[in-house]
Amino acid sequence: MRKILWPFSVPYDGVTRLRNYFFDTNIFDSQEYDFPLIGIGNLSVGGTGKSPMTEYVLKLLKDTHKLATLSRGYGRSTKGYYDVKPDSLASEVGDEPLQFARKFKDVQVAVCESRVEGVSILRKKSIQPEVVVLDDVFQHRKVSPGLLIMLTAYNDLFYKDLILPAGNLRESRGGAERADIIVVTKCPENLSVDQQKQIEQKIKTYSDAPVFFAAIAYGSLQGESGAVTFNSLIKEEVAVVTGIAKPKPFLDYLNQKGVRYKHFEFGDHHNFADAELADLDRQKIIITTEKDYVRLRGKLKKAALYYIPICFKLLNKQTDFDNRIKGFVKSKEA
Repeated sequence: MRKILWPFSVPYDGVTRLRNYFFDTNIFDSQEYDFPLIGIGNLSVGGTGKSPMTEYVLKLLKDTHKLATLSRGYGRSTKGYYDVKPDSLASEVGDEPLQFARKFKDVQVAVCESRVEGVSILRKKSIQPEVVVLDDVFQHRKVSPGLLIMLTAYNDLFYKDLILPAGNLRESRGGAERADIIVVTKCPENLSVDQQKQIEQKIKTYSDAPVFFAAIAYGSLQGESGAVTFNSLIKEEVAVVTGIAKPKPFLDYLNQKGVRYKHFEFGDHHNFADAELADLDRQKIIITTEKDYVRLRGKLKKAALYYIPICFKLLNKQTDFDNRIKGFVKSKEA
């Protein structure tokens, strides 16, 4: 249905191509760095699993390097540079950065609209990060990460998609050529090697970057007091609250677990109004995503609030993937 909007995509495509041309030909400046700067992003609007990918990289490097992660902080009410602490408010710093700060106590987490300014401030800290991981940076071309990881979701592969507003692409498919690594995310765990090769061949039309395949793995159901079992909730009808770009995989997982639920769906990075919170607080049990949990935590007085953490799980070639990241970091330290 959205294909009828293609005439409106043509000027958008033209503007983004011209902008990329100006960066590619150095008419626009793009800051390069002499230390390890890792960028994670995508060509499409939301829903590719950037947060789990960011967390994967942080876990991979946190025991050997001083780390920082820098995000824009979508949905926050503040402007400029902010250091994010575990007790920060999601409304002030954004849900995903707060999630990072709560999970990685030894990682410096910051938000700033200007990635150039944000990186500069981080590198001037008394405890200087040795590696900075940039979340959602693919179109922020004023910075040039030494390693750029592009994500594309299995059910919404970029080579099948169209430019906004006819599709979900922020720029043309050719933007994939800037990627150093491409990861097809949210794959079914039983995706065969032959199916992977078919997808990889189509991606190679646009990029020579190595291609990896990953699934989303769901952790144990978590409450304020720790993990609980789905069996303890299976007889209850629960409210499921999502404020993410593409909630279907999350709902599919709950269906597989046999959870009976009423779905309260909100937009990505949604800031809950008082009336919405009051409505949710009338529910007995709420299950939500980890990202939504940091925005709802402490705002409900009666409802029991639970969340399901997720993580990034490579289907194969994990050692190769890890070594590419570690090798890049080592090469910049030499």
